[in-house]
Amino acid sequence: MDARGMKVVSLHRYPVKSMGGEAMTRAMVTSRGLEGDRRWMMVREDGRFLTRRELPAMALVSAQPTEHGLRLRHHVPGVDAASELDVPVPLSGAPERPVRVWGDEVIGHDAGPAAAAWLSALFGRPVRLVHMAEQTVRPVHPDYGAAGDRVSFADGFPLLVTTVESLAALNARLDAPLDMGRFRPNIVLEGAGAAFAEDGWQRLRIGGLTLRVVKPCTRCVITTQNVETGESTGPEPLRTLKAMGRVWQKMPVFGHNAIPDGPGAIAVGDTVDVL
Repeated sequence: MDARGMKVVSLHRYPVKSMGGEAMTRAMVTSRGLEGDRRWMMVREDGRFLTRRELPAMALVSAQPTEHGLRLRHHVPGVDAASELDVPVPLSGAPERPVRVWGDEVIGHDAGPAAAAWLSALFGRPVRLVHMAEQTVRPVHPDYGAAGDRVSFADGFPLLVTTVESLAALNARLDAPLDMGRFRPNIVLEGAGAAFAEDGWQRLRIGGLTLRVVKPCTRCVITTQNVETGESTGPEPLRTLKAMGRVWQKMPVFGHNAIPDGPGAIAVGDTVDVL
């Protein structure tokens, strides 16, 4: 397969875990991934993380970083009115809250009562919003990461890389084609030479940035939800991914998790080399 001419065609970050994200034309990449990606998270009162797996309506809330924090926007498709809330980054003395992301326990800084009240009213249950401070360290699982590798509130890895060719191969098997947004990637590439060429990648160079491609990304029920409403659209794409043999450790997969070797800049249009 020939991946010469492969390029970055889109970049995406999701400031609050499982809420709506934003497309970017360029971004800084830190040890945690795209700068500002999943540094915020909504949790239950006991600290356990919340996602669209439990609350599909989180799709109705988008998040955009601001100079001083975050702007949350709740919008229902077809309804003109939307509500917004500006949330400042918690100060260094803000209450610390132990929170859990899968098997990891990490400290989040509570974003305060106004954010908690606004989100609790939206979702009809008590929730809190937390922020990951710069000094907080959540290591990547040692089976895949090296010493010093870290991750934000993402499920487990700093970056998710997908390709246009792999989505085209999947869509060719589906009755209703899906947009790449179903898979919430950070870096989307085009020109891979073949569908699922990423299975054979170990390292990528994008401009001055190098990445380790460490494992296929296992997929969950969120991929079966409408990205704008959170409503379930049926068993796809999970059913077809399994039928295509896109399975790892008995789970359907799409895209690959990656870890940056160091900080750097990345932009749409950057060329990509397989190392």
